[in-house]
Amino acid sequence: MNISELTGQITTTYNTANTGKKSGTSDTTETKKTDDTAAVYEPSAAASEKSYKTDTAKVQQMLEEAESKTEQLRSLVEKMMGKQGLTLAKADDMWSFLANGDFTVDEETRAQAQKDIAEDGYWGAEATSERILSFAMALTGGDPDKIEDMKDAFIKGFKEATKAWGKELPELSQQTYDKVMEKFDAWSKENE
Repeated sequence: MNISELTGQITTTYNTANTGKKSGTSDTTETKKTDDTAAVYEPSAAASEKSYKTDTAKVQQMLEEAESKTEQLRSLVEKMMGKQGLTLAKADDMWSFLANGDFTVDEETRAQAQKDIAEDGYWGAEATSERILSFAMALTGGDPDKIEDMKDAFIKGFKEATKAWGKELPELSQQTYDKVMEKFDAWSKENE
């Protein structure tokens, strides 16, 4: 059987089913024409528009984690300062103290700090850049139209951190900055 024979059989069967008459037979009564169009999918405007919503639970969880880790860092610095007869009066003083570099560090504190800033450590460039991007995505609900706003906010924050530090930030901070910018660019490209 060739394709034209098969098409003829399908047409005959279809016409018979719709008119009650076999295709090719004549009848003087008028037959009602039927629309043979199958269902057509037409997406609604609502279905094609994606909505974005802040993931408040994730944002809250990330803020709490950051606060806990920052407190751990502050405690480490206060302990180190206390051993040198110094006290921490304000949060900004901690950054100035660290930026100055005029302090000694005991072996336990040094080991903890090195662990924390290692490539796989909580404050390492990769982990920190991942948290920053995850936070931006959670805040925007993943809205690609907000990427540039988040990127600009990060740049502004980095400049503020540099100002608080009082001079150029350490190499680890620049590595983190570079990784964050790469991640923002990748997020932007995947949404083009």
